[in-house]
Order: sequence, then C-alpha cells, then structure tokens
Amino acid sequence: MSIKDRFKMIMDREQLTAGAFAESIDVAQATISHILSSRNNPSTEVILKLHKRYNDINLEWLLTGKGNMSNNSPSTEDGGFDYPLFADNPENLSNETSASENRKEIALETVQKSPKEVVKQEIIYKERPPRKITEIRIFFDDNTYETFKSEN
Repeated sequence: MSIKDRFKMIMDREQLTAGAFAESIDVAQATISHILSSRNNPSTEVILKLHKRYNDINLEWLLTGKGNMSNNSPSTEDGGFDYPLFADNPENLSNETSASENRKEIALETVQKSPKEVVKQEIIYKERPPRKITEIRIFFDDNTYETFKSEN
C-alpha cells in the first residue's frame, strides 16, 4: 500500500474531499492533488501538519504502512475505520431515557397569493442632431500644441 493510499484512507475516514482535506491540514489543494495522483510524495512538512491535525494517526503506519492506522484502535481490518457503525457519540447518546416524541409538521401560516404589480417600461429614442467637429488639438512631446479649427 502506497502513501497515497494511506492519505485516501484518512480522507475516507474523515469523509473529506481532497479540497476539504487540504484545508483541514492547512496545505494547498494542489499539494494533495499531486500526492493523490502519485506525482509527488508528501513532504515532511505535510506529514507533520497532517499528524498535528489528526493526532490519532499512527506515524509509523502513515510513513511505512506497518501497524494500525490509529493509535487508539487495535485493528484496521474493517476498512481503516476505527469505530463501529452504530457507535454512540456525544451528540446523540443512545442511552437517554427520555421518551421519544411524535413530531408532526405544523404550517406556520397559509401562503396568500397577492397579485403581482405590472411594471411597464417605455424606451424613448431621441434623435440628436448630427455633430460636427469644430476643433482639433495636437499635443507634442515638447509641451506645445497646435489647434486646427473648421471653417464652417
């Protein structure tokens, strides 16, 4: 498994696009694009930024592919994810004893169709009288100029 595959696994685990992943570790999107296309290997700086942001990532695994993906999990055999599918999380604990509520949608107010105001726009074209040149001035680089006037 190459380092680009390990980067992809981290992105999959975090459910991030390449752009969002680059932003999360504070590197240019092109940097991640080059790593994922095998154009470049990640620099030490990129690896350290990744480890700083995702400090549970095992550096040995990231660099060599040996060991577990996460320092917190004993195994990564289930696709690199170190949590069960239906795990409790702090935002949605399943051991709450509150009764489930039946919720239904309630209309706030009925929508009344108001007649739309008709806006009329009128374009008026006015003809101008033909214009004539009355004077031409030519400026020279020595700060002088000449004026030519029509004889009309």
